Amino acid sequence: MGVLSPKLYPEGVQWDTGFASDAEDIVMHESDPAETHDGPHGYISNGYISNKDAYLKRLRRIEGQARGLQGMVTDDKYCIDILTQISAMTSALESVALGLLDDHLNHCVLHAAMAGGAEAEAKLQEASAAIARLVRS
Repeated sequence: MGVLSPKLYPEGVQWDTGFASDAEDIVMHESDPAETHDGPHGYISNGYISNKDAYLKRLRRIEGQARGLQGMVTDDKYCIDILTQISAMTSALESVALGLLDDHLNHCVLHAAMAGGAEAEAKLQEASAAIARLVRS
C-alpha cells in the first residue's frame, strides 16, 4: 500500500497515496460545507454517495476476481499465476479503500471539523484509526 500524506487545500484535505489509482471511475470530490446533516451519522448521505455506483461496479469486479481465484485453485493452476491474481485483487481493494477514505475525509471528517467540539475529535480519531488499519494491511 502507498504512503498516505495529507495536503491541505482551501477546499479541504487531499490525500496523496504515492501511486496512481486503478479505479479511474471513482471520482475524488469535495463536499459542500453548507449541506444539511440530519442522517444516521449526522449527515444526509455518506461521503461516497456521489460515487456509489462506481464503487459497486468496482466491488462487483473484485467479487468476480475472487471467484476466478477459487476456480484457479480448483483447476490446479500454477502457484505464481494465482499469486499474481491475488496481488491484482489486493491492489483493487486498496484502491477502493483509498477512494472511500478520501470521500470520508472530505465529507464526514471535514464537516465534523467545521462543527468543532467532541464530534470533530471523535471523527478525527475514527479516521486516524481507519488509516492505521489500512497502513497495517
